[in-house]
Formats: sequence, structure tokens, C-alpha cells
Amino acid sequence: MTSTDPRDSALVRAARGLPVPHTPVWFMRQAGRSLPEYRKVREGVPMLTACRTPELVTEITLQPVRRHGVDAAIFFSDIVVPLAAVGIDLDIVPGVGPVVASPVATRADLDRIPELTPEHVPDITESVRMLVRELGGTPLIGFAGAPFTLASYLVEGGPSRNHEKTKALMHGDPELWNALCARLAQISGEFLRVQAQAGASALQLFDSWAGALSLADYERFVQPHSAAALGAVADLDVPRIHFGVGTGELLAAMGAAGAEVVGVDFRIPLSEAVARTGGRYAVQGNLDPALLFAPWEPLARAVDEILESGRSAPGHIFNLGHGVLPSTDPDVLTRVVARVHERSAG
Repeated sequence: MTSTDPRDSALVRAARGLPVPHTPVWFMRQAGRSLPEYRKVREGVPMLTACRTPELVTEITLQPVRRHGVDAAIFFSDIVVPLAAVGIDLDIVPGVGPVVASPVATRADLDRIPELTPEHVPDITESVRMLVRELGGTPLIGFAGAPFTLASYLVEGGPSRNHEKTKALMHGDPELWNALCARLAQISGEFLRVQAQAGASALQLFDSWAGALSLADYERFVQPHSAAALGAVADLDVPRIHFGVGTGELLAAMGAAGAEVVGVDFRIPLSEAVARTGGRYAVQGNLDPALLFAPWEPLARAVDEILESGRSAPGHIFNLGHGVLPSTDPDVLTRVVARVHERSAG
């Protein structure tokens, strides 16, 4: 019998290291460009507008749950939504990503960034509540961008391959860097808190660019701020997932920042991630998104190997090692969900 309480769902139970009826599965960027129904409702609607329109957020978030039968919905938003909400002049440019009009370089630039309050994002509260009503026993995962990744966008002015301005500020003016990240930790933490208090059953902190850092730099300049963001919801009894790309060397430090689940990209086996984190955390991942384009036989074999590797963890949430690529065939995702459920049941 399926529970009608999302707190007793397979996803939340796996995150807590409890027994599950099957390995839960969801996909990062499952609500997005790979779905024709998404492209239809987003036609002519700018990304930031879509993220701040509760009816649209609800529809887009529900689409992959209906189509794929995944075990969780991921809140449709973007990591820069709370930055825009506090008044930072930015835009999400198609094919580029977030672009900031006036990058942060001085203390005066930081002073332009206020703290986030729930009053900045009433639409987020409304969207989450609408979704929780629609989802019933299926959990909703809320999310926010981690301070380092948000700081990188703000300092670089947009996406960066080498993060040279970010690292120069980090090492050249540690006082300003830490003040900036402390402000961003408040914004991220409060954004997570708003979603959890409105009914999200789990939360994910995305540190998309953390893999650009050495372990020493991560522990010195980044981990304390990620810990502050995750700590903002520590009293709410909602499991926290901490994910980054290219972070194989950082996994133990990311878990120690305050997560119940460590997200693992596709570069190392889950069993190795479990070893590196001392078996203290559930793990999430980690199918290479590009393998969704392979013939079914090798893809199915990869899915089975990941399920087997995940058995070494206290809990395993099946996911990709990064987001769904836009040209992915949605039917393949549906088939992967069925495979995960079938092979892990019982």
C-alpha cells in the first residue's frame, strides 16, 4: 500500500537511511526542455517570469511526475531566483545562463544585496503549497543554489569556465569574499526554509561549480558558508541533499557541511563515494546523462550496476550524475524509471 504521507515516501525514507520498497528515482532537470509539454507551456514566457508564476510552476513541476512516474517532484525554479527577488539586476539568457548586469567587485557592490525574507517570495510559498496539494503522497524537493556557485555568477557576471575573477577575489580579498558568501548563505538558507515551511519534503543545495576548487580552498572558503545555508533548515526535520559537479575530491567535506544525502556525479562509482564519505550518508546518483542516448542494452546494464553499487550506502536515491540533457528522449527516462523500480523492488 502506498503511503499518502510524503514523509513516509520511498525518497524520504532512503534519504534517512530507512528501509524502502524500492530504490526511489528522480532526475535533475526532469522538468524541462526534454519534454514537449514543457516547451509548449514555456513558449514565449521568459524563464524568470515562469519561475515566479505559481500556476506555471505547478504545471511544469508536475509534468515529469505524470509522464515518468518518478518518486519525487523537483520544484521548478532557478538558482538565481532568490537573487532576482532581492533586487539584483540579472537575466537568464537562453543558451547562456544567468547574466548579471553589475558584477560584484567591491564592498559597495555587496551593500546593494539585502537579506532575503519570505516577503520577497510570496509566490514561492504559494507555488509550493499548490504543488503539495496536487502531489499527495509524492514528495516535493525544494532547492537553492549554494553560496559559492551564486557568488561565482555574481563576481564573474555570468557562467565561467575558469572562475578566475572568483578565485582572485577569494584569495585577494578574503574579507569581502566571506562577507559576500555569508550574505548569500542567508539568502539560500532562507529560500530553502520558505520552501520547507510551505510543505517541501526534502531539500537540495546545488553547488554546481564547486568542482572547480581544491579541497583546501573548499574547506577554507566555501564549506562554512554552505554549512550556514544548510543549517538554516536544520530544525525543520527535512532531509538535505548536497550536490555538486566534479566534486569527487570534496564529497566528505560536502557531507560534513550538514547533509543527510551526498549527491554524486557520474565520475566515480557510488561505492567509491560511500568509501570516501565513511558510509555516513545516503547517496544520490549517478548515471551519466549521455548514456541516455546509448542503445537500451548498455543503458540497462549501467542502471543495474549503479543500483548494485548503491547498495553499499545507508540509503540510495537513483538519479543522473548531472541534469537531463535537452535532446534526451523522454521515453527513455520513463523506461529507466521502470527499470529502477523493477530491479530494486522487494
